[in-house]
Amino acid sequence: MMERLDAGMFIGLLAYEADQPAAWVSVAPRDTYRNLGGPPAEPGEIIWSIVCFYVPRKRRGQGMVYRLIAAAADHAKSAGATVVEAYPVPPDAPSYRFMGFVPAFERAGFESVGRAGVRRHVMRRRLT
Repeated sequence: MMERLDAGMFIGLLAYEADQPAAWVSVAPRDTYRNLGGPPAEPGEIIWSIVCFYVPRKRRGQGMVYRLIAAAADHAKSAGATVVEAYPVPPDAPSYRFMGFVPAFERAGFESVGRAGVRRHVMRRRLT
């Protein structure tokens, strides 16, 4: 992680509350991650990926993930992305929960474009 930061690679956003880090979302150009299972980019598409969240237990259920998704999409768009992609799971999934849940991304305007393995959905939102 430090090598990426030292190289100037963008890796995500921190949410703050009262000048203290309160939550995290990993968002960066899709090609900076290993293959996450999304479909190939169409000509002219610049895809960024949202791959994980960290929200402390005491902050869960307060809408933080929705704010993180919105901030990640806004940041990706401001950096030139035309599409933001995510890999969430159903709320009852026993694993990959750190990648977020399908209903949160649906609420944020993402649409399903396929599956990545058994549990993970591939969801996209065009940034216009």
